[in-house]
Amino acid sequence: MNMLLKQTFTATVLATMVATAANAAPAEAPSAFIKRVADGLISRLKVDHAKLQSNPAAVKAIVRQNLDPYVDGQAFTRIVMGTYATNQYSNAAQRAKFEQNFRNTLIENYGSAFAKYTNQTYTMRPFKDTGSKNPVVTIDFNNKGEKIPVSFQLADHGSQWKIRNINVSGIDLGLQFRNQFAANVKRNGGDIDKAIATFEPDADAAVNKK
Repeated sequence: MNMLLKQTFTATVLATMVATAANAAPAEAPSAFIKRVADGLISRLKVDHAKLQSNPAAVKAIVRQNLDPYVDGQAFTRIVMGTYATNQYSNAAQRAKFEQNFRNTLIENYGSAFAKYTNQTYTMRPFKDTGSKNPVVTIDFNNKGEKIPVSFQLADHGSQWKIRNINVSGIDLGLQFRNQFAANVKRNGGDIDKAIATFEPDADAAVNKK
């Protein structure tokens, strides 16, 4: 094969690889993805329920292993930081720090909530594929007879879906956390570094906001 043919062949292979990657989509249906994540987390909580009551660190480890890998941290960061996620207000390092702190704080919050898990069940609502690039899957959690709807907005990451936002009982957590962060920026006099370091998203306040 002469040099020209080699170059043409190489260019064709690369172009095919790029096109394939660009057109790649999760093989798993959005509803199947959420069911897999929910079942994986709940099954771990059931198996280790007895020891979780006295071991908060174990609960957080389970949440980190079974939920955190499926969260689109960058998308969540952009939603929560809002205008502060733009280069006008923050740089890439600050946004990365925010994402790390945000993930850790959510795990603390969810860890405490799941420590109280007492074998609740859930049902999945029928999924309607509207062709959206951010499909929404809704689960009704049964908490002592009360149904709590939780909707997961997903993002296509090529090989799998990831969760980019959550809505609980009609409350958009991403937007509520955005309001909380904006208020924290003001409390810190517009100092983004201080606002990021001290921000603690309050899921209970967000969900109970009317």
